[in-house]
Amino acid sequence: MASSQDAGKDKQTDRTEAPAATGRLHGARHINLWFVHLIHDRMMPNLRAFLGERQLLVWAVALFIGIGSAYLAILFRTLIGLIQLPWLGTVSENVYAAATQTPWWVILMAPALGGLAVGLFLQYVMPGRRPHGVPDVMEARALFGCRIPAQTGLGSALVSVVSLGSGASAGREGPVVHLGATLASVLMDVFKFSHASRRTLLACGVAAAVSASFNAPIAGVLFAHEVILAHYAMRAFVPIVISSVAATIIARIHLGDFPAFFIPDYAITSYWEFPAFALLGVTCAGVAIAFQFTVVASNRVAESIDVPLWTRPVIGGLMVGMIAIWFPQVLGVGYDATDAALKHQFPLSLLLMLLVVKTIATAITLASRFGGGVFSPSLYLGAMCGGAFGIIAASFFPTVASSEGLYAIVGMGAVAAAVLGAPISTTLIVFELTGGYEMTIALLLAISVSTGLTQAVHGESFFQYLLSTRGIFLKDGPHKHIMRSLKVSEFMLPAESHISESLEDFEEEGAWLTPEDTVESALRAFDRTGHIRLPVMESQDTGKLAGWAEHLDALNTFNAALIEASEEEHK
Repeated sequence: MASSQDAGKDKQTDRTEAPAATGRLHGARHINLWFVHLIHDRMMPNLRAFLGERQLLVWAVALFIGIGSAYLAILFRTLIGLIQLPWLGTVSENVYAAATQTPWWVILMAPALGGLAVGLFLQYVMPGRRPHGVPDVMEARALFGCRIPAQTGLGSALVSVVSLGSGASAGREGPVVHLGATLASVLMDVFKFSHASRRTLLACGVAAAVSASFNAPIAGVLFAHEVILAHYAMRAFVPIVISSVAATIIARIHLGDFPAFFIPDYAITSYWEFPAFALLGVTCAGVAIAFQFTVVASNRVAESIDVPLWTRPVIGGLMVGMIAIWFPQVLGVGYDATDAALKHQFPLSLLLMLLVVKTIATAITLASRFGGGVFSPSLYLGAMCGGAFGIIAASFFPTVASSEGLYAIVGMGAVAAAVLGAPISTTLIVFELTGGYEMTIALLLAISVSTGLTQAVHGESFFQYLLSTRGIFLKDGPHKHIMRSLKVSEFMLPAESHISESLEDFEEEGAWLTPEDTVESALRAFDRTGHIRLPVMESQDTGKLAGWAEHLDALNTFNAALIEASEEEHK
């Protein structure tokens, strides 16, 4: 009897456990199917795309670009010191202090002699007869497949070294950025990367150059995204960070780990000061606007004077030398004078005078085709403007106003951000240059006001203005420079295509294209003539047929490039 009861219990247990076992089996199958789906449908396509785009190789090349750019930046600074050694007696950046101990005639002649060397090099050796900088890197990214000829990059670096070493009033960061981008361009051609990878690696060279120049790795990463790429795609972020960090490590090993400017501990005295910081932003906008107008006007005046090219740097060097006899603070990069303003070592009258003469000296330098950039001059002008503003503010509100050195730091960022059109990266650069993180909100307020007002007047950054003078309008969006960079050769059909069209009708209308015409000109030609197909001649001078271009192919090529650009910005 008991055994029968036990058997009944076993059967009942089997019946209750069977559904549970079946449920566990179905659950396990469900988990396995989900896992297979996760690997097959999600992970594997991503991995295939990652490997197909050769991202590991991109990372490795980014590392090499970072290391190489750092050593190029160090070499660049060393050569500047060696050139200034014979006439200043120092290889350091304390140009202003050394110049006060130098005879006046040496101060006058050194920039002129440097200008002679620069002028002869531009006249007979340099491609394009001008030094290159950040705008040319932006142009290469937009129009030339990120290609920068090595000869152009090295020639521009040499011109800038001689210019800055002989006392020309400009910055060293722009030439170093171009040099880093040149290294990246050379390596891109070696490994035959895709268009998207080329743009990323170009930005790697820029980030590495900024990081090594300023000892500012975060700012280097953001500057490359903000100014060169104009987007913050995740796919580009990793190699750019690798390059920036590598460059920073190399620079710190050889130059030391310290900010460019050593400043006392400044702090905001009262929150009632923030209207003053906003007003400082307005003032800095005026300085940035005046600086850009002065540079533009000086360049136009120089272009209107009919003199041999090689004499322009000589004349400009003499003018800069004459200014430097009375104001040696304008010579060279000007970091020591900027540092003095941050430590409130200049009186109000000198700060105001330096604000004017540095603007004039830099405008003359750039108009004379000396090599150099505008980053250091904009920091210099911002420091002088902020320092003067701080002294005036303290005279009106002595119990509330902070130190004039704090206002100099805020002004330094506000003018630089407005000139460069890069408020985010400039904020980080000022932080990393000075090590001062306490004035964050004041700096952000002044930078935003200054940048907004400058954009309201100029409508574009200084770099974008220089490109607009060449007919390149990057601020209009990617579709504009895509239309002007794509060529008819990329979508035309071969001449042997079975197209039964007579060339006579097209020749009578003048309706034909060349392989080097842009998609923009092709679409206009289709619209003007009403044809859906146009012949493509080998050149303007020959009547030999090279192929055929169809309206639909032009539209499809343009749309494909737009889609590729959009995808690149969101990967």
